[in-house]
Order: sequence, then structure tokens, then C-alpha cells
Amino acid sequence: MYLEVIKKERPSGILCTFGGQTALNCAVDLYRDKVFEKYNVQVLGTSIDTIITTEDRERFNEEIKSIGEQVAPSKAATSIEDAIAAAEQIGYPVLVRAAFALGGLGSGFANNAAELQALAQKAFAYSNQVLIDKSLLGFKEVEYEVVRDAYDNCITVCNMENVDPVGIHTGESIVVAPSQTLNDVEYNALRETAVKVIRHFGIIGECNIQYALDPLKLDVSFKRGVVGWVGRWLEAFFAFSYYIIEVNARLSRSSALASKATGYPLAYIAAKLSLGERLSDLRNTVTQETTACFEPSLDYCVVKIPRWDLSKFARVSTKIGSSMKSVGEVMGIGRSFEEAFQKALRMVNDHYEGFTPFLYKNKKLTPEFFTCPTDRRVDAIAYALFNNIYTLEEIHQWTKIDRFFLYRMQNIIEIYKRIQQNGETLSKNLLLEAKKAGFSDIQIARTVKTAEKHIRRTRKQYGIMPVIKQIDTVAAEWPATTNYLYLTYNGTENDVVPNTVSFWFEYKNRS
Repeated sequence: MYLEVIKKERPSGILCTFGGQTALNCAVDLYRDKVFEKYNVQVLGTSIDTIITTEDRERFNEEIKSIGEQVAPSKAATSIEDAIAAAEQIGYPVLVRAAFALGGLGSGFANNAAELQALAQKAFAYSNQVLIDKSLLGFKEVEYEVVRDAYDNCITVCNMENVDPVGIHTGESIVVAPSQTLNDVEYNALRETAVKVIRHFGIIGECNIQYALDPLKLDVSFKRGVVGWVGRWLEAFFAFSYYIIEVNARLSRSSALASKATGYPLAYIAAKLSLGERLSDLRNTVTQETTACFEPSLDYCVVKIPRWDLSKFARVSTKIGSSMKSVGEVMGIGRSFEEAFQKALRMVNDHYEGFTPFLYKNKKLTPEFFTCPTDRRVDAIAYALFNNIYTLEEIHQWTKIDRFFLYRMQNIIEIYKRIQQNGETLSKNLLLEAKKAGFSDIQIARTVKTAEKHIRRTRKQYGIMPVIKQIDTVAAEWPATTNYLYLTYNGTENDVVPNTVSFWFEYKNRS
């Protein structure tokens, strides 16, 4: 079918990186069948050889090791026998996944040969090659979006941190941008590696690089507390350690999130770069002042939450893992993690009011619910923290979610408790604190068992109103012309002043 399209349309050039994994697979097949050569079709942007290298696990591993970086031990197998032999050589547990597949199709973790055989049979149904990777379960997952032109100008557009650890597919995980738990040394080390990798592969346009960070390294605060030769030995022993999981030489779901989160038009810029434009010659469409060769600065926080709709499917497990089951995702923007997190949760569906402890109905909350996560894990965490069923440290050990995010979630729960204690007589400071943490009027009203209009009336009497903030990619360093806006209670001044009576009326009545 692809050949017929080429024969009929006779394109002079083709972009392979804009149609996801399917487009890459089609392009590789056409390249190997010499269709591009026969019909004189020029591949624009990233070359097919580079695409094959990033998709072929063995070639990818060799290239990464050649530049002094490390990947998790991995082997490709074309039969179940080869897969079992590879797993025995690498050592259990292992991740089993189909090669050249999207969304973690046919993947899973195997702890022994029997589990491996079952997973390999499923994976071979989707691909003639299966990848056996050393398990990195529980590692912290971080992503960088990078762009590069044909003249070797290269920038990182956005870095994102998965709230859920490695083992849960990125599409199934809560993601926050920019990263919240990396210190300056770690952030820049990963940034430099991302630039080095994209330059080594010769990628032109946009790419996504994913890292797994070793969770056993010492906390920075602890390192600073130990001095002398003991401190130096501990810091060297527990040095910052990471693996490169993969490089996607194409636009992906993460690219769409990064573009929305930063306001940087990744697809537009990638298309221009593939046509031979320089980054320094392209204008930033948001500011009209800076060039596209300018790394965005964020003075806000973005949280992405996946949306599941598993009730529509019969006999489908609600457990989430290395294979995608979500049908979409939502994004919340705020000046703090709490605010953006609760905004995003409210957009998942009509039943969510935020990070609420009142949605979870299963009273028998066992540790297995956290170690074997489902699509209701966020509800379970809220319920456990609110009712003091488990400690924050226990939840961290079971879920491997960074303590930073659990403390932020606990902060929301503590505000819930204080609102309940005060009832309808909320003080101005408490109401303002709740609004800054992302609570909606109806969320507060239901907590104290009153009407939403009463909370709204009280809030207006206190003079607590949201302000309009602008996403400008430069953290207000230059004026912006875009109407990419969000409302927040974490501010005192509007970036944009409404200039119509009707808009101002609607704005004044916002919750």
C-alpha cells in the first residue's frame, strides 16, 4: 500500500518523524525495499540510518556505549529459546517487550523462565523481534525534549519528570514539567548527555531521550551533612547514576506535552529544521523578540495525568504497568505542584474534584494495592493519608514515588483536615491557602457540607480572586504577544488585563 502511494504521488521529499512509530516502521520498510532510491525520494531531516540505529536495540546500545554513556543490559531475541537464554545471561527480573512497537505493546516483567515464556509468546504476536532488558523497576524516570538543526545548533526545550517510577509506562504515569526533584548538577548532567547523544546520532529536528535514575543515591541534603573524608567517600560511592532508556527520533506524546507545557512550537520548528532552516534564523512565535535557538524558562508548573476508561472493556485488568491502557491525558497549569495537580485531576472526568480522599470506596486497603498499582492508585493514596492508614514512608517504599511528591500530596490532605475542623467559618488565610493549593469552591463546599455559593460569597468578601498569567516561554524576561493564559491564586497582578465588560464579568465569577 505504501508503495502504491509513492508511485502515484511521486513526492520529491518525505518527513518520517511526524507520524509516530507507525510512520517510522513504514519508512524503514520502504528504505530497505529501495523504494526511496527507485523513485528518487529524498528523506528530509533525520536519516533512515539514524532511525534504524535508534530503533535497533543492539546497534543503539553499541552507539551509546561508544560515547561513554550507559544503558541497561539488553539483548534482542528472535525466538523463545533465545529470549530465555538472554534472560539467564542478564539475570532476572527482566523486562520483555516487542521491538518496533508503540505504547509498550506486548510488554511485561518476568521473574522466572515460566513468566518469560508467557510474555515472549505474547510479544512475538506483535513483532518478529523481542527485547530482553534488565529490570529497572523503581528507578526515577526523567525525559528531555531536544531539537537540533543541520548546522549543529542544539537546545533542550523541556525536561519532564515522571511521578510514577520506571515500570509504569510514560503514557500511564503522572508527569510534571519542569522536573521538581533534580538538583542543578543532576539537571545539567542529563542536559549535557542529551545534547551529546542527539549530536552523536546526527538527529535533525526533534527527539526525546528518556533516563532512568538510580534511586539508591544519597539525598543531597544528607551528603551535605557529612563532612571530611567520610563525606567524600559516601558521595563517591553513592554518586549520581543513570541509564539511558531510549531515544525517540520523532515527535511523540511527550513532544506534544512539552510543546503545550512550554509554549514552544516543537512540531513547527522540527518541520522547519528538517527543511534546512537554522535555529537562530527562526523566530520565537510567542515573544516575536527571541529566536527559536533559546531554551524556554518556566515560572509555573505543569502536571499531566492520564485518563483511563477501562469500564468500557470487558475482562480488562485495572492494573497499570509497562503497557499503555490509557485513552487520553489532561494537563493542569499552576504556580505550584499542588495547584497544577488538583487542576489536572478535575479535568480527568466529572467525578473528580481534585486530590480528594472521599472517592475511594474499598475500605480494605492492603499494601498490595500500592505495590501492584491500578488506575485508582491516586485515590488510594489520598484515602490512606487522610485516614492515617499508612505512613508517607510506607507509601514511598511500596510505590517508589519520590517523597517530594508524597509530601505535596500530604500537604493537600492537611489542608482538607483543617478545612473540616473550621467548618463554614473559614478564615481568610486558610481559604487563600486552599485556593493556592488548587482547591475549587465546590471542593471546599463539599468538605464542610455547605453550598458552593456560600464559599464563593465568602471568598469574594475576603477579596480572594484569581489573576491571569501568561505562558511566554521566557519567564516574563521579554514581553509576549500570545494569548496562551491560565488562572491562578498564586499571584497578585494580571499579566493580561481583560478589556471587555463581558469577559470581565465571566472572569470575576470564576471559581
